[in-house]
Amino acid sequence: MTDEGTNRPGDELPGSSPGRAVSLDMRGRAVAAVVHGGMSASAAARLLGLAPVTVRRWVRQFREQGHVRPCKRGGSASRIEPERNRIVGILAARPELTVQGLRDALAAEGLSFSASTVHEFLKRHRLQRKHRLPRRRWRWRRA
Repeated sequence: MTDEGTNRPGDELPGSSPGRAVSLDMRGRAVAAVVHGGMSASAAARLLGLAPVTVRRWVRQFREQGHVRPCKRGGSASRIEPERNRIVGILAARPELTVQGLRDALAAEGLSFSASTVHEFLKRHRLQRKHRLPRRRWRWRRA
Protein backbone atom coordinates (compact mmCIF):
# COMPACT_ATOMS: atom_id res chain seq x y z
CA MET A 1 0.00 0.00 0.00
CA THR A 2 1.59 3.24 -1.15
CA ASP A 3 0.59 6.80 -0.61
CA GLU A 4 -0.03 8.51 -3.97
CA GLY A 5 1.00 11.90 -2.60
CA THR A 6 4.44 10.78 -1.37
CA ASN A 7 7.07 11.12 -4.07
CA ARG A 8 10.74 10.68 -3.52
CA PRO A 9 13.12 12.93 -5.44
CA GLY A 10 13.88 11.43 -8.84
CA ASP A 11 10.79 9.16 -9.00
CA GLU A 12 9.48 10.91 -12.10
CA LEU A 13 12.83 10.96 -13.88
CA PRO A 14 13.66 8.19 -16.38
CA GLY A 15 17.34 7.95 -15.38
CA SER A 16 18.89 5.28 -13.20
CA SER A 17 19.95 5.26 -9.57
CA PRO A 18 23.46 6.35 -8.65
CA GLY A 19 26.13 3.73 -9.30
CA ARG A 20 23.99 1.66 -11.69
CA ALA A 21 24.84 0.85 -15.28
CA VAL A 22 23.12 2.99 -17.90
CA SER A 23 22.01 1.51 -21.21
CA LEU A 24 23.71 2.43 -24.46
CA ASP A 25 20.39 3.87 -25.65
CA MET A 26 20.28 6.29 -22.72
CA ARG A 27 23.92 7.24 -23.24
CA GLY A 28 23.26 7.83 -26.94
CA ARG A 29 20.20 9.99 -26.25
CA ALA A 30 22.14 12.12 -23.76
CA VAL A 31 25.08 12.62 -26.12
CA ALA A 32 22.81 13.28 -29.13
CA ALA A 33 20.93 15.93 -27.16
CA VAL A 34 24.20 17.74 -26.47
CA VAL A 35 26.09 17.18 -29.73
CA HIS A 36 23.26 17.31 -32.28
CA GLY A 37 20.45 18.98 -30.32
CA GLY A 38 22.45 21.93 -29.04
CA MET A 39 21.48 21.33 -25.41
CA SER A 40 23.87 21.92 -22.57
CA ALA A 41 25.11 18.86 -20.72
CA SER A 42 23.32 20.06 -17.58
CA ALA A 43 20.01 20.46 -19.40
CA ALA A 44 20.30 17.02 -21.05
CA ALA A 45 21.20 15.48 -17.70
CA ARG A 46 18.22 17.12 -16.01
CA LEU A 47 15.91 15.96 -18.81
CA LEU A 48 17.10 12.33 -18.59
CA GLY A 49 17.57 12.17 -14.82
CA LEU A 50 21.34 11.79 -14.95
CA ALA A 51 24.25 13.55 -13.31
CA PRO A 52 25.64 16.44 -15.39
CA VAL A 53 29.22 15.28 -14.86
CA THR A 54 28.29 11.89 -16.32
CA VAL A 55 26.80 13.43 -19.46
CA ARG A 56 29.89 15.64 -19.86
CA ARG A 57 32.12 12.57 -19.58
CA TRP A 58 30.10 10.71 -22.23
CA VAL A 59 30.22 13.71 -24.58
CA ARG A 60 34.00 13.96 -24.13
CA GLN A 61 34.34 10.21 -24.74
CA PHE A 62 32.17 10.46 -27.87
CA ARG A 63 34.27 13.34 -29.25
CA GLU A 64 37.57 11.60 -28.50
CA GLN A 65 36.71 7.96 -29.28
CA GLY A 66 33.59 8.13 -31.44
CA HIS A 67 31.43 5.93 -29.18
CA VAL A 68 29.77 5.92 -25.78
CA ARG A 69 30.26 2.26 -24.87
CA PRO A 70 31.36 1.64 -21.29
CA CYS A 71 35.09 1.27 -20.82
CA LYS A 72 36.59 -2.00 -19.73
CA ARG A 73 36.75 -2.36 -15.97
CA GLY A 74 39.07 -4.43 -13.91
CA GLY A 75 42.40 -4.54 -12.19
CA SER A 76 45.89 -5.30 -13.28
CA ALA A 77 47.10 -8.66 -14.55
CA SER A 78 48.07 -11.22 -11.95
CA ARG A 79 51.78 -11.80 -11.46
CA ILE A 80 51.22 -15.57 -11.74
CA GLU A 81 50.19 -15.26 -15.43
CA PRO A 82 53.76 -15.28 -16.85
CA GLU A 83 54.30 -18.67 -15.17
CA ARG A 84 51.46 -20.36 -17.09
CA ASN A 85 53.71 -22.73 -19.08
CA ARG A 86 55.58 -23.76 -15.95
CA ILE A 87 52.33 -24.48 -14.10
CA VAL A 88 50.90 -26.52 -16.98
CA GLY A 89 54.16 -28.50 -17.08
CA ILE A 90 54.01 -29.23 -13.35
CA LEU A 91 50.38 -30.34 -13.63
CA ALA A 92 51.16 -32.57 -16.63
CA ALA A 93 53.97 -34.28 -14.70
CA ARG A 94 51.96 -34.57 -11.46
CA PRO A 95 48.22 -34.55 -12.21
CA GLU A 96 47.30 -35.59 -8.65
CA LEU A 97 48.47 -32.26 -7.18
CA THR A 98 46.01 -30.24 -5.17
CA VAL A 99 45.98 -26.43 -5.06
CA GLN A 100 48.17 -26.50 -1.95
CA GLY A 101 50.47 -29.07 -3.53
CA LEU A 102 50.85 -26.95 -6.66
CA ARG A 103 51.60 -23.92 -4.51
CA ASP A 104 54.30 -25.91 -2.69
CA ALA A 105 55.73 -27.15 -6.00
CA LEU A 106 55.95 -23.57 -7.25
CA ALA A 107 57.57 -22.51 -3.98
CA ALA A 108 60.20 -25.24 -4.46
CA GLU A 109 61.04 -23.57 -7.79
CA GLY A 110 61.40 -20.18 -6.11
CA LEU A 111 57.94 -18.79 -6.90
CA SER A 112 55.87 -17.63 -3.97
CA PHE A 113 52.10 -17.36 -4.43
CA SER A 114 49.22 -17.66 -2.02
CA ALA A 115 46.90 -20.63 -2.33
CA SER A 116 44.06 -18.31 -3.34
CA THR A 117 46.16 -16.84 -6.17
CA VAL A 118 46.94 -20.34 -7.44
CA HIS A 119 43.29 -21.35 -7.12
CA GLU A 120 42.05 -18.28 -9.04
CA PHE A 121 44.66 -18.91 -11.76
CA LEU A 122 43.52 -22.52 -12.14
CA LYS A 123 39.88 -21.48 -12.17
CA ARG A 124 40.51 -18.79 -14.78
CA HIS A 125 42.26 -21.29 -17.07
CA ARG A 126 39.81 -24.13 -16.31
CA LEU A 127 42.49 -26.25 -14.68
CA GLN A 128 40.69 -26.59 -11.35
CA ARG A 129 42.01 -28.92 -8.69
CA LYS A 130 40.74 -30.16 -5.39
CA HIS A 131 41.74 -28.14 -2.37
CA ARG A 132 42.59 -31.20 -0.29
CA LEU A 133 43.35 -34.81 -0.78
CA PRO A 134 40.39 -37.10 -0.15
CA ARG A 135 40.05 -38.33 3.41
CA ARG A 136 40.86 -41.91 4.14
CA ARG A 137 37.96 -43.90 5.35
CA TRP A 138 38.96 -46.21 8.13
CA ARG A 139 37.09 -49.40 8.68
CA TRP A 140 37.17 -51.07 11.96
CA ARG A 141 37.55 -54.78 11.73
CA ARG A 142 36.21 -57.05 14.34
CA ALA A 143 38.60 -59.63 15.55
